[in-house]
Amino acid sequence: MAAARKHKRMAASQPGFLSFNSGLDGNVSDIKRRKRVNKNKKKNWNKYSDIQDVEEFLDDVRLQEKAAGGLIAEKPDASLFFVDTGEKDKETQPQTTVRKGKRSKPLRIDLILQPDSRVPAPKNVLAFQQPNAKKQRRMAEKAARLAAMGVLPRREKLLELRRAAAASGLPVKQTPVANNNPARAFYDLWSAGPPETADPFYLEQTKKKLVKRPDRLNEKPSVLPAIEVVGPGGSYNPDFFSHQDLLREAHEVEVKKLKAEERLARQLAVKDDIATEESSFKEEVEGLIEEGNVEPEEPEGGSEDAVIGPTATQEKKTEKQRRKEKAQRIKELRRKAERQMIDRQQQLFQLRSIRASLKTQEQRTKQRQAQRRANREAQKSMPRRLGRLKFQAPDLDVQLSHELAGSLRSLKPEGSILKDRFMSLQKRNLIEPRERAKFKRKYKVKYSEKRAFREIV
Repeated sequence: MAAARKHKRMAASQPGFLSFNSGLDGNVSDIKRRKRVNKNKKKNWNKYSDIQDVEEFLDDVRLQEKAAGGLIAEKPDASLFFVDTGEKDKETQPQTTVRKGKRSKPLRIDLILQPDSRVPAPKNVLAFQQPNAKKQRRMAEKAARLAAMGVLPRREKLLELRRAAAASGLPVKQTPVANNNPARAFYDLWSAGPPETADPFYLEQTKKKLVKRPDRLNEKPSVLPAIEVVGPGGSYNPDFFSHQDLLREAHEVEVKKLKAEERLARQLAVKDDIATEESSFKEEVEGLIEEGNVEPEEPEGGSEDAVIGPTATQEKKTEKQRRKEKAQRIKELRRKAERQMIDRQQQLFQLRSIRASLKTQEQRTKQRQAQRRANREAQKSMPRRLGRLKFQAPDLDVQLSHELAGSLRSLKPEGSILKDRFMSLQKRNLIEPRERAKFKRKYKVKYSEKRAFREIV
């Protein structure tokens, strides 16, 4: 038995031997049963499918493409066979080196560099691609189509215009000299001012030339002076009339405030005709008490029911009535057209009055324009509404006659310079009117008695 197994192993090791399991050696345990699987499921396709023959076929195809450059069955006979005449082609022989009259083998580096596969190298797609090739192709097609129609591109039009300007002797706009031009003028890098021939955009970006300031930023928001000088009545020792003028001005301001308060009180006051108990009772019982036995009058026409409301239907007009109404409308339109024609003819005799009315209207327009111009000039000296608050003019600093000081030694300082400057900024529309922020506690204050205080009490 051992000898038979040894003989089989020796036979399997010989070349050209096709091994197969006949199952006749008596070893039933070596035979594997075929596993029954469900081929309907996709997960079993690669796991239990035998594709060995397909892989061998594909390997054979790759080998033929590598060795012969394609399938041998598709190659012509002239490429597979040749007639051996005994002469060697010098061009097909690899490069050899001759050393001291003795022929040697080709260098190994040359053999390594020789291609051993006849499969062509893959085409490098990126080497043939151009950026924006599709866009350039469309532009070229559009240029060819316009050229066929006789329309020149913009560049060629500008070139023609420059040539025409040069031929006519007109001044041509000079382009700035390139930086790499050796014939350009010398530029001192550390000079104080920029060169006159430099690009304006370059000078603005490098901060060597300031951006042009808008004219509207040079206008003052108000024509009022920064410091308003107080009149002669505000002096520490004014004369009688100047002081009286200042007191009169302060009095007018107080009178205006008082009138505003009174007007507001009148608007919010409750009217005298307040509802009483008697008036309320009359309103409640109104319509419930019969003032007399007055019988309702019957409508004219007897006791017949009158059809009123949506139940009443409009009678259909006859053809004669429709023709009559159409004739009336046409007649009315003709009468209006004739009246308009007569009015136009009458206007010919009113040219003098029309001219006078136009002149009066022009004068009225000029007066309104002058009034609006004056109002705009007056608004320049008035504080504008810049925020949610309205500017409130501060009270005048006035001293009564008995409060005046006779000398600077007895003069008491009043007012605040900081507050005066702050109000001046608001009045000149430099900042918006503001009010002092109100302090509000986030949490309620809690009072508690300490133990030491309770013990004392």
